[in-house]
Amino acid sequence: MANAIRQSFPLGSQWPTLDPFLFVAHHRDKFPKGNDQLGPAAPLTGRTIGQDFDDIDGWNMYHGSTVPGFPQHPHRGFETITYMRSGLCDHSDSIGASARFGTGDTQWMTAGKGVEHSEMFPLLDADNSNPLEMFQIWLNLPASDKMVDPYFTMLWKNTIPNISSDNGHVTVTVIAGSIGDIEAPTPPPNSWAARPDSDIAIWHLQFDAGATWTLPPVRHPEATRLIYAFEGSWLTIAGERLDSGNGAVLEADKDLELVAGDDGVQCMVLQGQAIAEPVARYGPFVMNTDEEIRQAFSDYRETGFGDWPWPTPDPDHGPTRTRFARHADGFLETIDPNS
Repeated sequence: MANAIRQSFPLGSQWPTLDPFLFVAHHRDKFPKGNDQLGPAAPLTGRTIGQDFDDIDGWNMYHGSTVPGFPQHPHRGFETITYMRSGLCDHSDSIGASARFGTGDTQWMTAGKGVEHSEMFPLLDADNSNPLEMFQIWLNLPASDKMVDPYFTMLWKNTIPNISSDNGHVTVTVIAGSIGDIEAPTPPPNSWAARPDSDIAIWHLQFDAGATWTLPPVRHPEATRLIYAFEGSWLTIAGERLDSGNGAVLEADKDLELVAGDDGVQCMVLQGQAIAEPVARYGPFVMNTDEEIRQAFSDYRETGFGDWPWPTPDPDHGPTRTRFARHADGFLETIDPNS
């Protein structure tokens, strides 16, 4: 099949996307042992604290000063989807919700009319390194839903289905969307992904060397699909080679045979029907017009998108607490550490 790959591109720290996706960031940090403040037990000399993205020694403090991560910051008009491959993330927000989630878990947050949150990466292991790998995906909201109330949900590892194929040599993690009769967990109620005709899918593909799997066609005839080969050697897509470290826009309306290269490969797949509305964006706000962006800044200056209920802009959830989520209504989920 010719032209299965419509366009290819190299992957940097932020990956190109298509409507309705806005942004994909792949964070991979070889954090060292933790200290008694859950930060790195290593000198911070030479780092631009508060703006550390230089990957010194294979890790970053990001905007953190003690614990690595992203202290208190606002969003409006879209959703964040945070898929953890390793490490921990401590979430806290201005509607009073909090969570600790880790390897294999996904947090899905609808920012809607406005929320402040922090995302910190506590280094709990004082005896060994604390590797972190995560993907953060920004999914747009249509104009009709940009000012809905903020909402977040947790998709815990044990609730996210995995499809095994090719005698176990291929694993597909279905974070959003469906494959055959396998359905991902329910997204937030006002998400674009909650609309059946959006055809949103987020899949993580893991192939052993030489393994084969057929990527099914999209369900909506106008949906688009991107694949990102982020680790391993390479794969062929209907006979066309894509090396690791590259992404591609794919022909989406036909079955495509994927075959992994000599060292296997890992990929992320994003697909969806475009919202097809004007996009105005500035920093943490994504709206439809420049006037709405100016209004977002005005509202944020006036209201802070709610009272910040935490004693610091970079709260963590302590040295011993396991995975949990406390929702804005007080509902508490506590997750078995073995699940």
